[in-house]
Amino acid sequence: MTDDQDSRARLAVEHTGQGVIVHVRGEMDIDHADRLRETLHTEVTRPQETAEIVVDVTDLTFCDSAGLTLLQARLTAQGLGRRMQLHNPSRQMTRLLELTGADQFFPTTHA
Repeated sequence: MTDDQDSRARLAVEHTGQGVIVHVRGEMDIDHADRLRETLHTEVTRPQETAEIVVDVTDLTFCDSAGLTLLQARLTAQGLGRRMQLHNPSRQMTRLLELTGADQFFPTTHA
């Protein structure tokens, strides 16, 4: 697992036999959207990976509209024949997705 952290948001990538898990922890706002975008793009377009990409947001404490960066990654994944899902989104993140209509694009799993 690789880990990228600062004082507000933390990203970790885990490659498993079933796919890739991108763990997002802390606060995701406009200041950190570029890091999330870059990380997701790298993992979605990585050659010879499995089809499943899970974005684990269990430990995400805040997410504003910058979290909608997930939409572009999801579209890229879909274009490459890969699946992307959210794991354990908070009530606040679920509400954000619902308000923007993005909830219909993200299958979710819960712990």
